[in-house]
Amino acid sequence: MRFLDVARQELDEAVAFHDAQVPGLGKAFLGEILAALDLIQRHPSAWHPLSAETRRCRLRRFPYGLIYHADDAELLIIAVAHLHRRPDYWRDRLEGELE
Repeated sequence: MRFLDVARQELDEAVAFHDAQVPGLGKAFLGEILAALDLIQRHPSAWHPLSAETRRCRLRRFPYGLIYHADDAELLIIAVAHLHRRPDYWRDRLEGELE
């Protein structure tokens, strides 16, 4: 599994944001992310396709989704996307990544 650098930054920022709202909420958010990543690794084609190359796994307790690409070689996390903001902002991140 590999995160794009910008997706890793989004994750770090979201954890910090939630911790600033309520102490411990960032840890709960990270727990949801880790659970979703585990499910994606076990069942990569189980979630909603956004395009021929990407899928989105929505978190249960938070309005976020993991945007990812999975093939036989790799699971690539493209975005840790807040679902109520700019829905397609991450689409240009695929250029040069899927070869």
